[in-house]
Amino acid sequence: TLTSPMSLAGFVVGHAGLYQALAMFTVAYFIIGMTVLSVCAIATNGALDAGGAYYMISRALGPEFGGSIGIMFFLANVCGSALYVLGLVEAVVDSFGIPPGQKAGTGVHVLPQSYWYELLYGTVLLALCLLVCLVGASIYAKATFLIFLIVAGVLGTILVSFFATRPIGVPIRLPHFNGSEIENGSFTGFSLATLRDNLGGGYAVDYTTGQMMSFSSVFAVMFNGCTGIMAGSNMSGDLKRPSYSIPRGTISAVLFTYLVYNLLAFLMCATCNRTLLQKDYGFLRDISIFPPLVTVGIYAATLSAAMSNLIGASRILYALARDDLFGRALALAKKTSASGNPVMAVILSWLVVQLVLFSGKLNTIAGVVTTFFLLVYATVNLACLALEWASAPNFRPTFRYFTWHTCLLGIAGCCVMMFLISPVSASASLGFLLILLLALHYLSPSSTWGYISQALIFHQVRKYLLMLDVRKDHVKFWRPQMLLMVQNPRGSARLIDFVNDLKKSGLYVLGHVELQDLDTLPSDPLQPQQDSWLSLVDKLNVKAFVSLTLAPSVRHGVRQLLFTSGLGGMRPNTLVLGFYDDEAPQDGLARHPAFTSAREEVPLGFPPLRTPTTPKLLSPREYVGIVADALKMLRNVLLARQLEGLDKAWELRRAASPPPTIHVWPVNLLRPDSARYADTCSLFLLQMACVLNMARAWRRARLRLFLCVEAGTMPHAQEEKLRQLLKDLRIQAQIQLVPWDAVTRLHWQTRCGPPGGPASAGAAEEEEEEEGAVNFPANTTQVSDEYVCAANKLVLEQSPAPAVRFLYLPRPPADTSLYPLYLHQLELLTRGLGPTVLVHGVSAVTSTQL
Repeated sequence: TLTSPMSLAGFVVGHAGLYQALAMFTVAYFIIGMTVLSVCAIATNGALDAGGAYYMISRALGPEFGGSIGIMFFLANVCGSALYVLGLVEAVVDSFGIPPGQKAGTGVHVLPQSYWYELLYGTVLLALCLLVCLVGASIYAKATFLIFLIVAGVLGTILVSFFATRPIGVPIRLPHFNGSEIENGSFTGFSLATLRDNLGGGYAVDYTTGQMMSFSSVFAVMFNGCTGIMAGSNMSGDLKRPSYSIPRGTISAVLFTYLVYNLLAFLMCATCNRTLLQKDYGFLRDISIFPPLVTVGIYAATLSAAMSNLIGASRILYALARDDLFGRALALAKKTSASGNPVMAVILSWLVVQLVLFSGKLNTIAGVVTTFFLLVYATVNLACLALEWASAPNFRPTFRYFTWHTCLLGIAGCCVMMFLISPVSASASLGFLLILLLALHYLSPSSTWGYISQALIFHQVRKYLLMLDVRKDHVKFWRPQMLLMVQNPRGSARLIDFVNDLKKSGLYVLGHVELQDLDTLPSDPLQPQQDSWLSLVDKLNVKAFVSLTLAPSVRHGVRQLLFTSGLGGMRPNTLVLGFYDDEAPQDGLARHPAFTSAREEVPLGFPPLRTPTTPKLLSPREYVGIVADALKMLRNVLLARQLEGLDKAWELRRAASPPPTIHVWPVNLLRPDSARYADTCSLFLLQMACVLNMARAWRRARLRLFLCVEAGTMPHAQEEKLRQLLKDLRIQAQIQLVPWDAVTRLHWQTRCGPPGGPASAGAAEEEEEEEGAVNFPANTTQVSDEYVCAANKLVLEQSPAPAVRFLYLPRPPADTSLYPLYLHQLELLTRGLGPTVLVHGVSAVTSTQL
């Protein structure tokens, strides 16, 4: 009977009193609320498969934690199902059992009472649950919806009964060693005296088990009535849109049941004396205006909970078997019906529940069930906490009402209540969990889920760096690791600050090449400069390392840094260069807020900036050669132009005006015949713009994505496809259609052929070459200056002017003699655009997985 929410409130209030009952509900729902926030966050961060909490934990914390907690969660659901079945047996026996001391029943009291008879009744009820679960999730959903309607009707009847029923006495027959004895409870109606008597605690012996109740034992029984919050997530594999349904359904259920429990607790305290609440858990039948309906409601609610736990246990077991964490031990649970229902997992779960039924009274196993659920909830919070602390760019849940504080509070609440309820059960559960962790760590096969430990170790001290294994890298936890080449920090202060925003907690290395030959020098000339560079990093407040090298040329020096920078799994994957043009560098370091506000002097050791008449240290061909070298080495490349003109503080301080924008052009403007928005480079460009927008200083900015369309190409279909891509990637951006027929017409005139003709076929061949790592297209000579200027004008005309633009950087041509022409086209394309970043990506960095 206690498994019904309506009777459970009476049990809690009868023993604990109103004040402690409200405190219990508050503590329980605080723990549940924190856990629900974590569940919603994980559930909305990518695709969710079968297994519910097990799937979330395993994909977040790895197979060791996932497998061990999966077993614990399976046992919790199994014991929970047995708990509800035993509760239903108690309710049936209370209504139809032969009273103690009588050999034959009278009226409706015809069911014999004994341990074996009650086990038989439980077996029959469990078989009914088994039949429903074997049919499949669809019939279960229909059955639970019907039960929900019945319970809602019963709850409404009970609420009316508190007001409509007159004061009555209720005789209570209790078992006694001489047979039975009768005590009198009373329903007083709304009475201030009754309310006062029920305010404080009055723990007594539980008449069903003969055990003395206490705060912890009552809380253990009560908490089991709140564990249904995971029912929806357990069915994640059967839901059409789990990331949509789980947050809304779970939060609604938590709020609704919390209000119902508190309302029932108050009404019972104000109308029923303590004898009635403590000695008759089915007293609601006696005070109801329609008693049979209350009986039906209690049966329906308890049966629904038993089925929910049974089908949840089967789905967890099936997910464990499918992931092969326990090898052949769970191989049988993989088998499914033609419709996909894991029938063998259902049967195995039913067998385990049947074994648990031998324990007898429900309060005997309530403490164990509660401990298991609390341990699972604590681990769910731990998984969300780990994902939040990892700060991986691909952790972008659409549910944002959580922080690491809520995760920590959930973990602390679960751990404290575990040991308050039963220190022995809590210690035994943790020991069992530790054994499973060690077994899975040494025996389970490797997985391809991605290890969050690889994202977390990144933040740790040097001794943990040896644990960072590059073989376990996963796209979900990809982060930009920047190598910014700096010739002179005096002219690159704002670029250094900008790249610091782009790194998203990744590795950031400031690289510098000194053009000298160590053979002709008495000592290393870089050592005296090291302190100046480190002081610069401190003053600019950027989280960067410094890497200096000697080389005969800048190109050779960059190669050295790309090969040697970093350690273990912390190596640069993205090269950032300033743009090669004829503009005279400006001393931005002297105007940087880090020095102007504190009146600090610029660190010594940096030479003055070159004048317009001073020759450059590298030629255009060598500059483009550096880009080509980086791409050959599978490094992403960013070319930053006019970033020293970006006044980030001024741009982002304009609170009264519309928020600043970031313009994103994920199409190769120099290759309109191969314009695509979903290739590796375009997705990398989108990721970098999104990472910048995720930085704290840039959160007010808005992404604006430009979709270049031509007449007759169904622009709305293209826009919808791009919008779906952004939704899958959890990137919030405004899409703006830009007609560019006038621009592409200039390109086709140069190519001497319309789209689809021979020239287009040649472009397709070049496009295939572009997918390779070594072969580069020879498109440079086929693009006219007139076309490039028109493309530049198209980009420039889009208003309002953004804070920064992200443009697609095409590959350098294979013919090195065309390097100056290639650089000339890039200069024309970005001329007058203000702060602009040209981006070329060679690695997959986006993920739609959990």
